[in-house]
Amino acid sequence: MRQPSETMVEALRAAGEPTRLRILALLRHGELSVGELVTVLGQSQPRLSHHLKALTSAGLTERLPEGAWVFYRIPASGWAGTLTDHLFDLIDEATGDFPNDLSRLDAVRQARQASAETYFSSIASDWDQIRSMHYPDELIEAAILRAVGPGPFRKVVDLGTGTGRMLTLLGNRAQESEGLDMSHQMLTLARAKLAEAGVTQARVRQGDVTATPFEPASADMVIVHQVLHYLEDPEKVVREASRILSPGGTLVIVDFAQHDHEFMREAFGHRRLGIREDTMKLWAEQAGLHLDEALRFEPPKDLDQGIAVLIWRARKPQHKEEVAA
Repeated sequence: MRQPSETMVEALRAAGEPTRLRILALLRHGELSVGELVTVLGQSQPRLSHHLKALTSAGLTERLPEGAWVFYRIPASGWAGTLTDHLFDLIDEATGDFPNDLSRLDAVRQARQASAETYFSSIASDWDQIRSMHYPDELIEAAILRAVGPGPFRKVVDLGTGTGRMLTLLGNRAQESEGLDMSHQMLTLARAKLAEAGVTQARVRQGDVTATPFEPASADMVIVHQVLHYLEDPEKVVREASRILSPGGTLVIVDFAQHDHEFMREAFGHRRLGIREDTMKLWAEQAGLHLDEALRFEPPKDLDQGIAVLIWRARKPQHKEEVAA
């Protein structure tokens, strides 16, 4: 945690400017796009970009491109978050520009929530149709919690986070959790859902689930929920999950069992009609993971077109000898 004095001097110099201090105060409440910061602070985008560049160069913020958007946030771990917390412990945020900034931030969040609800309304009928074809969501989620275990976890990564439901479901079981998804619209929805649920330690970012930005052995829990059937090469996600799992870490995968509902390819964009259990076993072995027997949840018997749901749990061995065994 200790840093060279030069690093601290640069960080303090970057933070020691009124607008940058206001930016840091806002980012302590969650990640924000450049456009959202423009709205809250009432300053031009070029000016704010200059300040954000200074904060990022000093290591106090992270820059996260997301399509045409760019989001900024305070690093979730490390010295930057600690320094920022200590700094604001000494600041009276009931004075100066801080109260008005927070009021405008609430308005920005409400606008984000409205945008998310509009998008979700446009896809809700598809989601409702798919949900009606399988075992009830609430019972599957209860089984996911049992498979995940009570924690606490140091870091949870949700690959293909979608609406952020898994991050919300795990709640406070993780000290830090992060969801990855390629869809900006889904990430907008996830941010709104997480804020609504009051899950403050979870973050989301845009990225490829087959080539993630996470360091090797950086997570002790990885979740892949209803993602693999959308992908051309789903085995790459299993390998990537293994790469970012720490030794002894757990991977939980939830997906449809193999089925023959061909219409789901065109209607919902599914690349695969479910995942075979022997196929998942092969993928896990190739990724160096120990796979438990899948939990299978059959669809309601009164459905003409039902789909079974499978939950797999795999463990990354503590030692290389375990892989060979």
